[in-house]
Amino acid sequence: MALITTGNGLIRDLEKFGALGVYVPLEGGYEGRYRRRLRAAGYISLHITARGLGDVAAYLTRVHGVRPPHLGKKSTGSGAAVGEVHYLPPMISSHLEQLPPKSKGLLLWIIEGHILSDQEVEYLANLPKLEPRVKVVIERGGDRYFRWTPLEKTLLAS
Repeated sequence: MALITTGNGLIRDLEKFGALGVYVPLEGGYEGRYRRRLRAAGYISLHITARGLGDVAAYLTRVHGVRPPHLGKKSTGSGAAVGEVHYLPPMISSHLEQLPPKSKGLLLWIIEGHILSDQEVEYLANLPKLEPRVKVVIERGGDRYFRWTPLEKTLLAS
């Protein structure tokens, strides 16, 4: 791989397939360069981790409830002893509403994607078909060099 890469191949494949699975060197660094290239190409990047997502579809596209950490203290009153539920807006639609007019779309970059189940990866692979302004990149594992493949193919390999 060249020392300085333009990222045109990644951008072209991301626009063609909508969702990519990437394999990155474990020492890091390359993914930041590619995210910077995608940002320069007009995408707004949203960087999240797969750990603790819960129901991926609800977290990304619907209003969902979360409970704050209880920190060893119980709630007062007649509610649940684990705390009250706070409702959060859907992540993708709230970010899509804030996109600049000349933006190409929202890039959802998910790290630690190797812990996602096959159903969750399948949903994320189909997400760009449901919302065309959303593109998905999931870090599926490590490799000696930065490489990518369509997300459906990483689903078949796992």
